[in-house]
Amino acid sequence: MNLRKTLAIAVFTTLFAGLVANGQQLKPETFPALSGDASKPIISSQVETLNNEESTARIGPRVPVQMGGAYPFGVTQTTTAVQTKIEQPQDETNLDTQLYMLIATNQVVDDMKLPAALDSVVKQLRGSLPFKNYRLAATLINRVKNEGRLNLKWIGGPLFASASSVSGGTPSFNEFSVNSVKLVRDATGREFIRMDQFRFGARVPIQTSSTVASTGAGFPVINYEPTGLGTDISIREGEPAIVGTLNVGPSGDAIILVMTARRTLK
Repeated sequence: MNLRKTLAIAVFTTLFAGLVANGQQLKPETFPALSGDASKPIISSQVETLNNEESTARIGPRVPVQMGGAYPFGVTQTTTAVQTKIEQPQDETNLDTQLYMLIATNQVVDDMKLPAALDSVVKQLRGSLPFKNYRLAATLINRVKNEGRLNLKWIGGPLFASASSVSGGTPSFNEFSVNSVKLVRDATGREFIRMDQFRFGARVPIQTSSTVASTGAGFPVINYEPTGLGTDISIREGEPAIVGTLNVGPSGDAIILVMTARRTLK
């Protein structure tokens, strides 16, 4: 009995050793870990079967395999083109403007010397207008940024009456504005200063009648009448230009507007 049992064990052991040697071999493989730099071995089965035999192998539990990449909070990697906005330097050019208000009259007035800058203008006026005398009523100097606007109001003295007249102390109210002052070039490349919506207005005192008080003294009746002009002009830099003339007053006097502008040195 013992001999039979011993022979059976020997035969079983021999058969099992041959099956392992020629039937199934298990080899470990190494895969990258899901995180970190280290590697951890996991078992992958490779099954070799004998002829006309079936063999299966199951090694451990299911192993998670990384199929792609993801970032925390579900944010996937994207490539964003960085756009750099380069700001163009702003034009800080300023222009000095001068508005000359001349009074042209045929009345006898004190000889007043005009600015040398207006010599060419006065020469042109004497050749084209029938007035005997010209005097300077106001000079307005202002600075404006290129492509900027200009607006001012002022109260002036009497424009036409002499100091000895009854209305000699009556003021005048004036307004001047330019919607846009801009340096431009023409088709040939020459530079000009363009003034869009040039506006000048004045309310001048006009004696319309007189009244006599109970004492027998007479007093003038003065009404303020508006006058003005509006235009668009382009002038050469530094050269005075006649903008326009306004005939006002019972004596036929005229307001003559002369404009000049140039870039500032500072």
